[in-house]
Amino acid sequence: MQACAGDFLADPLPAADVITMGQILHDWNLDRKQQLVAKAYEALSKEGAFIVIETLIDDARRENTTGLMMSLNMLIEFGDAFDYSAADFRGWCGEAGFRSFEVIPLAGGSSAAVAYK
Repeated sequence: MQACAGDFLADPLPAADVITMGQILHDWNLDRKQQLVAKAYEALSKEGAFIVIETLIDDARRENTTGLMMSLNMLIEFGDAFDYSAADFRGWCGEAGFRSFEVIPLAGGSSAAVAYK
């Protein structure tokens, strides 16, 4: 395993088999989220995986109050940032070229959303 320093907004992501982002994507607007997902896809090896740890909102947007409140907080703080559902993330990953996707529930309302190249 190797950790790489850099500016993930300005620089290309380094080539990798696995890329993780924890509590990153919810900080940004839709365009930036999609750009970061696309950057991850481009940097991953042929069988690579993109793992995102977030407080995903349920697809119906009715159950995960923590995720919904975090989304409201992002909107208030940044104006156009928001938390998102697994379906949202799956769509962005599909647009970027990822072939499959799964969500692994974690403790405390967080989930690992995993997209496979």
